[in-house]
Amino acid sequence: MPAHITDPEQLKELLGIPFTPEQTACIVAPPAPQVIVAGAGSGKTTVMAARVVWLVGTGQVAPEQVLGLTFTNKAAGELAERVRTALIRAGVTDPDVIDPDHPPGEPAISTYHAFAGRLLTDHGLRLGLEPTSRLLADATRYQLAARVLREAPGPYPALTRSFADLVSDLLALDGELAEHLVRPEDLRAWDAGLLDTLDGVRLSNADLRKVPEAAAARRELADLVIRYRAAKRRQDLLDFGDQIALSAQLAGLPEVGRVLRDDYRVVLLDEYQDTSVAQRILLAGLFGGGTGHPVTAVGDPCQAIYGWRGASVANLDDFPEHFAHADGRPAARQALSENRRSGGRLLDLANGLAEPLRAMHAGVEALRPAPGAERDGMVRCALLRTHAEEIDWIADSVAHLVRTGKAPGEIAVLCRTATDFAEIQGALVARDVPVEVVGLSGLLHLPEVADLVAVCEVLQDPGANASLVRLLSGPRWRIGPRDLALLGRRARLLVSHARVEGDDDPDRRLAEAVEGVDPSEVISLADALDTFLETPLDGTGDDDGLPFSADARVRFARLATELRELRRALSDPLMDVLHRVLAVTGLEVELSASPHALAARRRETLSNFLDVAASFAAGDGEATLLAFLGFLRTAAQYEKGLDNALPGGENTVKVLTAHKSKGLEWDVVAVPGLVTGTFPSGQGREKWTAQGKVLPHGLRGDAETLPDVASWDARGLKAFHEAMKDHQHTEELRLGYVTFTRPRSLLLGSGHWWGPSQKKPRGPSDFLTALYEHCAAGHGEIEVWADEPAEDEENPALHRATADEVWPLPLDDAALARRRSAAETVLAHLDGLAAREDGPPA
Repeated sequence: MPAHITDPEQLKELLGIPFTPEQTACIVAPPAPQVIVAGAGSGKTTVMAARVVWLVGTGQVAPEQVLGLTFTNKAAGELAERVRTALIRAGVTDPDVIDPDHPPGEPAISTYHAFAGRLLTDHGLRLGLEPTSRLLADATRYQLAARVLREAPGPYPALTRSFADLVSDLLALDGELAEHLVRPEDLRAWDAGLLDTLDGVRLSNADLRKVPEAAAARRELADLVIRYRAAKRRQDLLDFGDQIALSAQLAGLPEVGRVLRDDYRVVLLDEYQDTSVAQRILLAGLFGGGTGHPVTAVGDPCQAIYGWRGASVANLDDFPEHFAHADGRPAARQALSENRRSGGRLLDLANGLAEPLRAMHAGVEALRPAPGAERDGMVRCALLRTHAEEIDWIADSVAHLVRTGKAPGEIAVLCRTATDFAEIQGALVARDVPVEVVGLSGLLHLPEVADLVAVCEVLQDPGANASLVRLLSGPRWRIGPRDLALLGRRARLLVSHARVEGDDDPDRRLAEAVEGVDPSEVISLADALDTFLETPLDGTGDDDGLPFSADARVRFARLATELRELRRALSDPLMDVLHRVLAVTGLEVELSASPHALAARRRETLSNFLDVAASFAAGDGEATLLAFLGFLRTAAQYEKGLDNALPGGENTVKVLTAHKSKGLEWDVVAVPGLVTGTFPSGQGREKWTAQGKVLPHGLRGDAETLPDVASWDARGLKAFHEAMKDHQHTEELRLGYVTFTRPRSLLLGSGHWWGPSQKKPRGPSDFLTALYEHCAAGHGEIEVWADEPAEDEENPALHRATADEVWPLPLDDAALARRRSAAETVLAHLDGLAAREDGPPA
């Protein structure tokens, strides 16, 4: 190609970007393998786009010979647009001279999954894969998994979780096996060996006893994975995990790598720290392995926050070896450390947090502010006495910013989990601040969606006691604690009657009592509820004589009738079931009748949730409620951003989890919940020693980066748990670093002593303490700092919950008046119809 650019200064002029010396070095590096460790806000997308312009503009490569890969469609679209604009601005491509027969070449920029899909389409026949294979939508995956579970012959004595849980467990294990290229048969054999080893071991505590239970459950799940994969093959279906695993197999064929290296003379890999083991094997097989192909990987090990879903930060650390030069020399490692997003005082805080992370990874440098921004940025922190006061402090701070001219769309509230979303949303709406909860995992915590899901759980699973209690004690049925306790007693009596009936052998009954309850005999409140359809409402019938109140008997019978009617429609299409539930329970009417501004937001939330359900159902016209509930379980379990929802473009304050904030930025970021055990979280990643759906560390492709069990005794397992805690602490540090590098100018951080329902005080976490010390050193403001409660002090929230509280809670007066007025209007209309002789029957 003819050269349009000959000098880096010319490139700066053409693109109008004052590149730093670090950026220039990465952009003009010779076409050879290199890894760029790009700190938060250091302009990695700008550098990648400029590198394409440099290589194309200097004539080293044609535009269509460039391959760029990233994770999301949004990121791929942004990178493609940047590259296209930069090439036009540099005069390398001319959009006005379009010859339909010879269109100007464009770089191929896509997601990692789309690239794997294209590879299978082009070369799948080499593995005997038909080009007609279809990619599974989420709905079809869950639907197929549910069908496989329902049709599996069993028995599966070790799988004791609910059906919807087992659907998500099956898919989780299938995904992990695909990510680490492990065959289910090999996993079964591995667990069989583990069970043999444990057979002669004294399991002296509860944690040790969980290990053989988890291994047995994993063997049965692996058997179901084999059936699930066979069902996919029969229907010519693939999911994302299959795409990557099969593509990695293709990458092992030398001729495939040769074709790809001829097609793409330059390769750019974005967010490389988030790639999985299988993706690394795929990419290194095609473009690495000592070929010296010009691959530029960009990433930041300090922002590797997706280890829980298969990402391996070791890929970035080991890039120089995986993509070595043809003569065996490791690839070059470069760094970008000038942050042009945040003020210097915010970067000081982030650098202090990330110090242990920098020590763990090669090539990571502390972030530097742009020249002149050294004293910019502000931190404000607060430690409040109670959780409620903290929510008010956050909401007041945000409302003040909006009132004084800050656009709501420039503000975000980032939480460690979605638990507080409903209260934050309510507090902001009460202050007339437009607010949007981002992501499915967040929606599931809002009361209107939680109520709808609770009804669905009860319909699908008679053992969903927690969901039924939510409905019974909620604003519609308003059952008091005494009647709830009696219903629980009746449910227990039903199970004990079932077990004792017809069994006169006292020795056998004693043995059963010692062994524990048959898992099929679950105490079910729904079964107890059904008994009210069979006994007279006045309590005179032949029942167990429990003293239920008359009101409770009537309400139990009505709810049981309602649930029975709804269950008859469970086989209908998903959206029909959801709309029927809304109509029968009156939830939509309830929200319409409420006079508050919050109700308007609640209707929007419900609409957003139904949109999620509709897109789920669109992927498979036969999507069932069971498959959808399995999908929701996964979303709730990974409230870290598994769903692909991104903040909309509306001018609203965004409320989202810290995991979902990666790659985004706002002027102001508020981070509540910086309390002990919450952020950083004390709850570690699920352990393979206790969960059947988790792949044992010894079988993972990144086993060297993870702790494992050294000996099967109490000491060995305790050491493993401690090592997993350290591992979790490192992952939380990375998440904290991502969170605190999102704001451009203001960071609000807060915590509390007394939680909403805790008996012991919480207090500031390490993160909030770091914010306090940062502010105390003169880099910010400490707005409130409540003293630690006295030893004999009790949580005021617990007193408020019990003091002078009427039960059931009184209805809202205005809402009740509107309902009664509407009811009188309808009744008057019916009376009028009845009075007319020629009118239709009432």
